[in-house]
Amino acid sequence: QVHVEESGGGSVQAGGSLKLSCVAYGYTYPAYCIGWFRQVLGKEREGVAAIWTGSGKTYYADSVKGRFTISRDNADNTFHLQMGSLKAEDTAMYYCVADCMDSGVNGLTAPRGYWGQGTQVTVSS
Repeated sequence: QVHVEESGGGSVQAGGSLKLSCVAYGYTYPAYCIGWFRQVLGKEREGVAAIWTGSGKTYYADSVKGRFTISRDNADNTFHLQMGSLKAEDTAMYYCVADCMDSGVNGLTAPRGYWGQGTQVTVSS
């Protein structure tokens, strides 16, 4: 059984940084995609960043390029999203997902993904 768990959300002032972490327990494929999505109440979920464990390929939404970095800690198979130069518009619930894909013009998607419960990020201006 797969269980995805996020941690690291919180409140920060604009311009600050936060680091989110994700562990996908029980997800044991040799190569896979781990992604981060975010959602504001009343809006669609947006794919923010992803990493593919086999190739090391990364994906970033245009809205976060140059500010967010996704990485993997091989020692404990934890995935991190380092968020810098945060803006008020980054405020959202952030979700980690195991099993995602780059759908080209449709961005990052996860139609068969295993989702965590989410962690709230609040950026005050």
